[in-house]
Formats: sequence, C-alpha cells, structure tokens
Amino acid sequence: MKRVVVTGLGAVTPVGNTTAAFWESLVAGKSGAATITRFDAGRFRTQFACELKNYQPADTLDKAEIRKTDPFTQYALTAAGEAIKDSGLDFSTMNPFDTGVIWGSGQGGMQTFEEQVTEYVTGDYNPRFSPYFVPRLITNMASGMISIRYGLMGINYTTVSACATSNTAIMDALTYIRLGKAKVIITGGSEAPVTPASVGGFCAMKAMSVRNGDPASASRPFDTERDGFVMGEGAGALVLEEYEHARARGAVIYAEVAGAAMTADAYHMTATHPEGLGAYQAMKSALEDAGLNDTDVDYLNAHATSTPVGDLSEIAAITRMFGNNPERLHISATKSMTGHLLGAAGAIEAIASIMSIRTGIIAPTINTTTLDPAIPEGLQIILGQATEKKVEVAMSNTFGFGGHNGIVVFRKV
Repeated sequence: MKRVVVTGLGAVTPVGNTTAAFWESLVAGKSGAATITRFDAGRFRTQFACELKNYQPADTLDKAEIRKTDPFTQYALTAAGEAIKDSGLDFSTMNPFDTGVIWGSGQGGMQTFEEQVTEYVTGDYNPRFSPYFVPRLITNMASGMISIRYGLMGINYTTVSACATSNTAIMDALTYIRLGKAKVIITGGSEAPVTPASVGGFCAMKAMSVRNGDPASASRPFDTERDGFVMGEGAGALVLEEYEHARARGAVIYAEVAGAAMTADAYHMTATHPEGLGAYQAMKSALEDAGLNDTDVDYLNAHATSTPVGDLSEIAAITRMFGNNPERLHISATKSMTGHLLGAAGAIEAIASIMSIRTGIIAPTINTTTLDPAIPEGLQIILGQATEKKVEVAMSNTFGFGGHNGIVVFRKV
C-alpha cells in the first residue's frame, strides 16, 4: 500500500484562527473559555463556552460563499484554505480527479436550522424559508463547498461519528490514498455548536461544566473536581498526500499518517464503556495498522473531555494498552484549553499531535491541580506547563456518543 503523509495544516479554534496562533496558545497554556456572547445564556444551566475570537468570515471568504453557507461550512473553508496554501499544492497542474475531500461534522448546520425554524414559528407559520436553508443545513456541504472552491473532482463525502468524526474522516482519507484511489485528500472537521438548542440539549443531559463564575478553569481533565465538558467551536484541516507524490514536488512533510483504527463500545448511547474495552482495542488495532509497538509511542493526545466517567474509562484503556508506568509515553489533554469541538475535536487534536512531532514540544493540560486518585501514579500526564520532548510517534484519541472510538497514529518522517 502507498504511504501517506501530511503536507498542509489549517486551524480555526477558540485559541487562535491560524495553525501558528493555535499552537502558540496551546504551548502557552491559554484557555479559550468565556461567557457566551452569541446569545443570552443567562437562563441556561451552563452559560459559557469556547467561542472563536475575532473570526470574520469576510477575511477569507467572498460574499457569495458567506451568504450561501452556515458557520460550520465557513469554518471549514477557512481552515481548508490555510491548509491548502500551506501545502504549496498547485491544483492547476494536477488531474482534478486525483484530489478529493473527506470532511467531518457532528451537527452540521445547527445555527441555520434554529434560525429558520424559529422564524417560521414566530412568523405566524408563514413558510418563508430561504432557498439556501437545505444547502446550509446538510452536513455534507462543507466537503462539497471545499471541492467547488478548488475544483477538486475526486472522492468527496462527509463522515459523522459524533466526537470521533474527524478521526473517522482522517482514517478514511488514509485508506483511500493507501489504496491508490487518490493522490491528495483534504480532510478534517468543523463544528459550530454554540447555539441555544445545542447548548440547551447538552445542559439537559448535565454533560457540561457549570463553573459559570470561572469559565477559564472549567475544563480540567483528570482533576478530582471536574464536572463536565466545555463546548468549543471551529475547524481543523489536514492535507493528506501520497508520499512519493509529495516527495516528487518537494513538499514540506509534517508527519506520516502511520495507522488508524475504529471500534464500537456497543455499550450505551452516551456513556463510554467503564473499562474502556472499545478504546483499548482501537488503540491496539491502530498501532498494529502502523506496524508499531506500545513502547514506540512518545505522546498521546487524550480525548479527556473533563467528564467524571469518560476520563477514567480512557485511563483504564490507556493503562491496559501501555501499562501503569510507561517509560516513553507522555499524555496531555488539550481540551483543557480549546474546549470540546465535538466533530471537529479530532482534527485540531491531530494538528496538536503533529506539531508536537514537528517542534519537540508537548502542550500541557491546564486547570488540573489534583489528579483523580483512581489514576495510576506512574502515568506521565503533563500538567500546567508545556514540556520539551523528542516525539517520534504520537497517538490521538477520540470517542463519540453511540460508542464510536477513533484512533489515529502519526510518525515522524
């Protein structure tokens, strides 16, 4: 099979609207959480989120693109645009059928849906729906708009596997290029869930933190006082390319996509398996796919959403996979800074993992002051400040409602 490498990165996140700004904030331990500004959340159980800061779609999109698209597609176009520019690809010199888009989003056009239905209900039920209602709403439109913008005529679709969505998209892109069905695939994920219905739904589940008086410290993975996740929004994009194709054009290669795997917990609609059985098998299978051993992994970007049950089930899977005291393995949870971007989480965390390989720096877990006593003492969880470490192999974990487990492994080239 073909080897697959990463040649471009793009990010729109609560802590930075470019890859460079995003990574700088992670290394500095900057929180993106604050009181919600999109709507009045004063009557909601949770009143804060990790919103984008100073993002203006007009900076990267034209008026027609903005008018026709929901924010989740706008974020996708911006991140993909940065990644494509970063890759140095010239599509005019390529067969358009050799380049595809495999994108991911868990909720799609939630804002569009809410706005249009609210207008219908409050307008005496007059059906004045926008002709762009359906195109803005449907989840596949991000991948469609990326392909339209750049004339990419190869494989094109969108994956949905809740909070494992982005890793599913990356894994599928890896598979298609490995099999020789594409030379380049733009992949990643985007989400725009800071809306009344989305926030209200998660509040009703009591899944989110209620630290309304101190949002910046609310996301605290593995901490004894964690009380739920913090919602985030944004997008992450990666250009995946067949290795020989990248070499032939002299591309800068960030890392190799060494392996990936998915499993299902087959346990509960929203809760992870308490023993982390599916997560363990996904990590094991991803390493087997990469031809690597557990002792080869230097860094693990944990899914770690800061929920009481989820964090411990992931720890159970990690300790079963790597042992209680792995020599090389360092762990951190960047959701402590970005919040949880749902379907886009895996994409930005893949970028964080790749940047650790690229720079030799591991971003920290912030806000965690006292580790849950159920966590084995031998695990090296990076707390408070970034640390320097040579990273040859990095693993990125994602888990989603419905029991989806998606793992991607990156390796230094």
